[in-house]
Amino acid sequence: MPTKQPYVSKTAGRDGRYAYSEEERGVWSELFEHQMKFLAERAAPQFFEGIGALGLNGDEVPQIIDINSRLSKLTGAGVQGVPAIIPPKQFFELLSQRKFPVATFLRRRRDIDYIEEPDLFHEVFGHCPLLTNSAYCDFVERFGKVALSLPKGTSWHLFRLFWFTVEFGMIRTGAGIRAFGAGIVSSPSEARFATSGKPEMIPFDLMTALRTPYRIDIVQPLYFVIDSFEQLVSVLDQDLGAAIARARELGDLPARFETAA
Repeated sequence: MPTKQPYVSKTAGRDGRYAYSEEERGVWSELFEHQMKFLAERAAPQFFEGIGALGLNGDEVPQIIDINSRLSKLTGAGVQGVPAIIPPKQFFELLSQRKFPVATFLRRRRDIDYIEEPDLFHEVFGHCPLLTNSAYCDFVERFGKVALSLPKGTSWHLFRLFWFTVEFGMIRTGAGIRAFGAGIVSSPSEARFATSGKPEMIPFDLMTALRTPYRIDIVQPLYFVIDSFEQLVSVLDQDLGAAIARARELGDLPARFETAA
């Protein structure tokens, strides 16, 4: 059986721009048009506001340098091109500077429906629109600062908080529960499942999130629902170190999925 060819991050040219092939532009366009249509009544209104504010469209693969410039003017946020996976400390440091790391490679067509690695579509289409929202940016920045202040052993629980909000969070709106997590809006298969009415939706609770295991290679069996991005920011008013210690004391809740082989 042939081995899967690994993804390789792109390097920017002297002008700070990345070169994308015709095939990659086609993948971006197909994903963008499909997700925008599918998410029309399924994603948070702030997500669509961000798409417009950043000028994202299906015609061209967006450039990090352009997104960075727009975010700087809108919310003082920014993005930085990185390999797909970076060490936790570097990740937290970027967040604490109000910057979001962005992988520079784009998924292949065979992975168009779902990809475990964070690619450019996940990062830009999934994460960047909400970086135009000040409260969301405040959460990201404060999360990074809090993470840097805590011992290394807390990283796993910190990532659970990030996973169930920034990556796979849902939000209550006047029109009903809508998706805002980047892992949902950027993945056709995750978006279909998350908005199908099949998975469990539970009100966000910090202790429950810290005690809930997750897997990265499956659609999520449950999603946490916040009431607002301001609520998300207020979560960090709590003593996160003490909350993690308590979560460890109580132990993990039963996994809602089969253990990976």
